[in-house]
Amino acid sequence: MKMPFWQTKPVSDLANQSAGLKRVFGPWRLIAMGVGVTIGAGLFSLTGVAAGQNAGPAVTISFLIAAIAASFAGLCYAELAGMLPSGGSAYSYAYAGLGEIIAWIIGWDLILEYTVGAAAVASSASGYVASFLKGWGILIDPRLLNPPMTPVTLADGSSAHAWFNAPTVIILSAITLLLMRGTNISVRVNTAVVIIKVLIITSLIAVCAPFVDTSHFHPFIPENTGEFGHFGVSGIMRAAGMAFFAYIGIDIVSTAAQDTKQPQRNMPIGIIGSLIACATVYVIFSSMLIGITDYHSLANDPSPVATAMDHIHMPWMASLVKAGITLGFISVLFGLLIGQSRIAMNMAEDGLLPPIFARVHKSTKTPWTAHIITAVASSALAACVPIATLGEMTSIGTLLAFIIVCAGVTALRFKASETQRSFRVPGGPFVIPLLGILSCGIVMVSMSGLTWLRLLIWLALGFLIYFTYSIRNSKLRNNSIKADRNL
Repeated sequence: MKMPFWQTKPVSDLANQSAGLKRVFGPWRLIAMGVGVTIGAGLFSLTGVAAGQNAGPAVTISFLIAAIAASFAGLCYAELAGMLPSGGSAYSYAYAGLGEIIAWIIGWDLILEYTVGAAAVASSASGYVASFLKGWGILIDPRLLNPPMTPVTLADGSSAHAWFNAPTVIILSAITLLLMRGTNISVRVNTAVVIIKVLIITSLIAVCAPFVDTSHFHPFIPENTGEFGHFGVSGIMRAAGMAFFAYIGIDIVSTAAQDTKQPQRNMPIGIIGSLIACATVYVIFSSMLIGITDYHSLANDPSPVATAMDHIHMPWMASLVKAGITLGFISVLFGLLIGQSRIAMNMAEDGLLPPIFARVHKSTKTPWTAHIITAVASSALAACVPIATLGEMTSIGTLLAFIIVCAGVTALRFKASETQRSFRVPGGPFVIPLLGILSCGIVMVSMSGLTWLRLLIWLALGFLIYFTYSIRNSKLRNNSIKADRNL
């Protein structure tokens, strides 16, 4: 028998896996979810941070680099999602192609990615809520809008330190309650919100285009400050790493396979359609944002679109856009929280996490305990950690997931060559997957040492859990032991 942590899960088990969830997603609903998740905090918040701290006007190049790397990974996701319609996403693909230990690494990484991602989005949403209410004369105490110990200025002009970001907890709790009501209800709300969001973005581009100041694009690539990642070419690459937060929607779509009708056909459509739509929007929108606002002023701005709208002096349009963006965060959190619950549920069903994560509510058919645990963890992070840190952690987790998915395509072309695939990555088993691994790897290397350290600490904690709990409770391992004993 193989070492237990290198055992692979039979492809047939994953292809036929079902958790009793309602199948409510068709191709357009999948694209809506992918667009809804992808066009969110990455566009409305991290665009400004990446431009102000790393790339300057060349942030558009960063988004293009991220889009190219994500497209290679997206093609690999499309092949595996059509072949293995399991809600475990990259975790399930790694389990079938690379072995249990790699599956654990990516599953644990995805838990980090989605939990921290939801926290980052809630943090961004908090800034827009505060800006929107301010336009109506309602002021929230700044000590309740920032992570602990952040310097803030009070209404009377005095200085103080923030307590915690309170609106994030309220926002995450509300979305979690919506998801626990049932996936079908949540999907309808999400689709409506995505339509509103797309209309808002289209209107915003049309209204703001005449206010673009071309002087804001000079120099297009600011000179490096002498520190890696702060402008220049290294800054573009560092911003590209942060921009990967924007393409988390690709992975999110693949987690909904068990909720999808005809997943072998509809999953590739949802993934590729989401990627094309979002890459186009990001490049156009980031160019417009820099054209309106001096990128230097966006370095620590959690709500750059609100700042840009204030610059054009159209109060009615500013209020409309801020309201639309605030509402639009619903779809982002919807995708992140549903993805996290499905990953945890699949890992629990395999015995790698405690069974509490796999409990499905009898009437709503939702993994309600996983939703609650995720909401608590994300709320704590959103309330206490700066958005830039959350964005970087989400991005490095996304990049690692993309690399493993690309490797999984090559492995499964040989290990499961006879398995039916509704979509095949063009160019054979090596070209696109290798390009995906290299491009994502290069961007990943450009990220800060502190971000890498946080990832390694998280993975070390994961290994501790795996070797003390998961390996002993693994259903694949225990079934193999029973089979050997019966021989």
